[in-house]
Amino acid sequence: MEQGKMDIEAIVQAVLAELNKKNAGQPAAAPAKTAANGELVIDLPDPTVPEHRFAPGVKNPYDLEGLRNLMATTTARIGVGRAGPRPRTASLLLFQSDHGVTQDAIYGEVDQAVLDKFELFTVQTQVEDRNQYLTRPDLGRKLSEEAKKVIAERCVKKPQVQIVVGDGLSAAAINNNFPLIYPVIVQGLKSANISLGTPFFIKFARVGVINDVNDIIGADVVVILIGERPGLGIADALSAYMGWRPTAGKTDAERDVVCMITVHGGTNPLEGGAYVVDMIKKTLQYQASGVELKLKTSGQG
Repeated sequence: MEQGKMDIEAIVQAVLAELNKKNAGQPAAAPAKTAANGELVIDLPDPTVPEHRFAPGVKNPYDLEGLRNLMATTTARIGVGRAGPRPRTASLLLFQSDHGVTQDAIYGEVDQAVLDKFELFTVQTQVEDRNQYLTRPDLGRKLSEEAKKVIAERCVKKPQVQIVVGDGLSAAAINNNFPLIYPVIVQGLKSANISLGTPFFIKFARVGVINDVNDIIGADVVVILIGERPGLGIADALSAYMGWRPTAGKTDAERDVVCMITVHGGTNPLEGGAYVVDMIKKTLQYQASGVELKLKTSGQG
């Protein structure tokens, strides 16, 4: 056993000696830069700015222009290059930065000032905290008993359209996009003489909660503006799900959606609001949503 230990130590010493030989005569690593006040200066470029985010990372590509065109067709991380078997430093830093943004979106809170601005009261699903929200989607589809009482007391019954707001998987989606899209929807419905119910906010919401909501309110159409699952790069996308007279047992097949509403590479919230109003009008006209609406508008239903 003692002999084995000595052999390992000898191998380690030999490897270190070989490395020292290879490094002999090489310039020493540049010391970390410091500002006049002694603080560390990071001189690496910001990998999140467009000129670096979308720059090809492959060294000496066969067709540089072709690679750029290919990268422009997708948000997937292609053409980033490798450093041996590992990601390049710039690619790794960008990935870590984007991952941090998604974590902030998932665990963030909707700004109370946004809710106050549009006079939205708050209720909650049966979820107790964020960790449970992520592991128990079923509880996010059900209102708490207290929420049912508050909605019954404060909401107008049987409007043509009921709008609710849900944090979903991105609080940033609500904070950034709701103040832009909501006035467009309200104005569009008003111009079309479509009655609107009492809007409110649902904490820890999943899309299916609109079934519970409408069992209380009895609207013709329920729309939920909810934060989408964040991706690595875009973490504030909003979706508008809607259904014709949702009730217990109705599924995604009976809903429509306008998704990827964001100023960061998606549908602009102002344009998205117009799409939502148009979809509401079709839903009211055909008295259907989801697959059934597709069949009716195509002449098959």
